Amino acid sequence: MADKADIAGELMEMRLEAALANRHVWIGIDLAVTDCEDCGFEIPAARRRAAPWATTCIDCQGIRERRAALRR
Repeated sequence: MADKADIAGELMEMRLEAALANRHVWIGIDLAVTDCEDCGFEIPAARRRAAPWATTCIDCQGIRERRAALRR
């Protein structure tokens, strides 16, 4: 069973990987991801505006988070 430090480390690693994968957003290059990398459907514009670093739609992100919670 993972302790809180392990869980925090995993979360930080996931966020860092996402930030690095989408670093082009932060340097001003207009290459924003428009399709979900899990299901392939378009990420709604409202989600892209709210979270420009997002690479998944809200449904797929929820699935990822539930899977991560089960691994803890």
